[in-house]
Amino acid sequence: MSLRRVLARTLSSSARSWKDPWPLPHTPQHIASTTTPSDVAPPQPIPRPHESIDTMRARLVYQSRKRGTLESDLLLSTFARDHLHTMAIPELSEYDKLLDESDWDIYYWATGNRTPPDRWASSPLLQKLKLHAKNEGKVVRSMPPLS
Repeated sequence: MSLRRVLARTLSSSARSWKDPWPLPHTPQHIASTTTPSDVAPPQPIPRPHESIDTMRARLVYQSRKRGTLESDLLLSTFARDHLHTMAIPELSEYDKLLDESDWDIYYWATGNRTPPDRWASSPLLQKLKLHAKNEGKVVRSMPPLS
């Protein structure tokens, strides 16, 4: 009997409350842990002075598909499929700069869960991406084929 009482006491007193190491997206804890500090300078793009427009579009499609988070992959790859073929070089360059930003930042800016920094606040490209993210047509989206 005493052994049973000791085991019961040990089990009841050893219960610990562990903090979840993987918070769910859109929770205040996750948003706080993924916020980019405002004093961080934006990343400098790699110079590509002799890149053709077709090569640039192909690179941007690849970079849109291979982000690191499924949410960003789906959002940006479907946006690239729908809009890259109509973009001129200045807009493609702006999209290239946007892809240099953090995945979660782009995702939260596009979904309206965070306010974008001043450098993106008035961007027509980000407005297009926000409209795409709203998915007003309720289209079921999946990774587009590479063809």
